[in-house]
Amino acid sequence: MSERLRIAIFGSSVTSSYWNGAATYYRGLARALHGRGHRVDFYEPDALDRQAHRDLGEVEWVRPVVYGADREAEVVAAVESAREADVVIKCSGVGVHDELLDREVLRHRERGALAAYLDVDAPATLERIGRDPGDALRRLIPEYDLVLTYGGGPPVVAAYESLGARACAPIYNAVDPSTHFPAPADERFRCDLAFLGNRLPDREARVEAFFLEPARRLRDRRFILGGSGWEPRSLPANVRHVGHVAPPEHNAFNATPRAVLNISRESMARFGFSPATRVFEAAGAGACVITDAWEGVETFFEPGKEILVARDGDEVAELVGSLTRERARAVGELARRRALKDHTYDRRAERLEKELLSRLRGRARREREGATL
Repeated sequence: MSERLRIAIFGSSVTSSYWNGAATYYRGLARALHGRGHRVDFYEPDALDRQAHRDLGEVEWVRPVVYGADREAEVVAAVESAREADVVIKCSGVGVHDELLDREVLRHRERGALAAYLDVDAPATLERIGRDPGDALRRLIPEYDLVLTYGGGPPVVAAYESLGARACAPIYNAVDPSTHFPAPADERFRCDLAFLGNRLPDREARVEAFFLEPARRLRDRRFILGGSGWEPRSLPANVRHVGHVAPPEHNAFNATPRAVLNISRESMARFGFSPATRVFEAAGAGACVITDAWEGVETFFEPGKEILVARDGDEVAELVGSLTRERARAVGELARRRALKDHTYDRRAERLEKELLSRLRGRARREREGATL
């Protein structure tokens, strides 16, 4: 077995961030894996209008494979075309034919490839499975060689192991210093507090509590809301919606406001240990991050020093009302240093590489031992 792996990933999209918050996570991991000598082929469906909103140009660190998703036969053919891969990873939330992909990817185990399931929204997945004993994924989890998650920590690991997972390893979000870094201020994003996130059912109530209510209380302060789906929503007069913010604009979006807000989805907040990708992206840009409270935040950044934590909207309003530019800059700089030290995609890719190689070596050893019996 070569130490340089060929890895096939079936996910939502690496070429487009349109309604696809996992895009920068996939890009960061792919770039870092390539830097460690591995080849990454990313398979994504031509669906959900993402190919009309591509924001990734030609790169050497990932080979995007866009397949048709109108017919099941097209999906099966795409999975079969990954037959040269050493590792085949099925991600959650592809958006079309997920159950079919969950099953078909496992066929690669028959030819000796490693099959892994990467859950980019483990809290929501586990709650769904918990509500439905007949959930199709529940039956497949024990068949995967490895379950990976990009958040959730010990509670998620324990939950997956209780469902029969052979192993479960968190590969957390991170920052890619080559794409997320301090940027000059952009007047479009000048405000006291900014939040970037698409409008989602299990986030909206928390956006109301942690962002819109503080804005109503602080009528003399300016707030910016970025992300898709908010257009029909009535907003306070001091909140300006700027729509979809493409990845090349994220640095300015994070670096310009006095502070940026992280709001976890409801399920992620309940499980804890689930920092959003944008927490690390904002830290990489030197932003002062205010986050809603969730278990495990101190695992990633030191509260009060490298990140500011609010238990509710009242505490968000208090932090924004008292935050000076000097303190905001100090918090942002310490967060940036911590992110570059402990939370880069190079570190995450190193962990992922160890997990994959360990299991491939173990399989090869068992096969050798079996051949000598």
